Amino acid sequence: MYQLSRIIMAFCGVILCGFCVGMLQKANLGVDPFTCFVTGIANIFSSTYSTFYLILTGVLLILVFILKRHYIGVATVINLFFTGVAADAMHHLLDLMLSHPSLVMRGTLMAVAIVFTCLAAALYFTADLGVSAYDAIALIAAYQYRLLPFKYCRMITDGLCVLVGFLFNVTLGVGTIITTLFMGPLTQWFRTHLAEPMLTHRQGAVA
Repeated sequence: MYQLSRIIMAFCGVILCGFCVGMLQKANLGVDPFTCFVTGIANIFSSTYSTFYLILTGVLLILVFILKRHYIGVATVINLFFTGVAADAMHHLLDLMLSHPSLVMRGTLMAVAIVFTCLAAALYFTADLGVSAYDAIALIAAYQYRLLPFKYCRMITDGLCVLVGFLFNVTLGVGTIITTLFMGPLTQWFRTHLAEPMLTHRQGAVA
């Protein structure tokens, strides 16, 4: 039952993260670095985010499997197949509900999406069932090959993703800056005060 609770937590975190990506895309005030990258590549081929999320994450997943398969788990597979679909579904729903949102509404969508992205990440990481293929790249560079400390490896991968997005007409804005600066601390707050107590309580109930 404890393992099932972790799987459910990971699944909820991944789906919520996908919904938040769709909200950030609709807000059009800047998205997180990896979303910049995927959206930029999708723009090249006039395709959907979910299609290229699956393709690009799949390619990275093969690379991670070759270099350090330790980082691959149930949550990695869930992330591969459901994040992009959830993002496109939320974006489509918001297109139907808010065809021309005001700046205030866009700002509200951005703020809500960032907060819930951090909650989603807290659930996902606390479940400890693997990481996304993109997260694994910086981890491998830092801890497997010791190229640079993790924070610098992550800055480099994020910077390259933002550059690709910028080159292919992805909006960079305040949302990109906020996710870069505040996701870490807010995610940790949700882990400490919500996700970890939930899992601990569940483990105690099962025991």
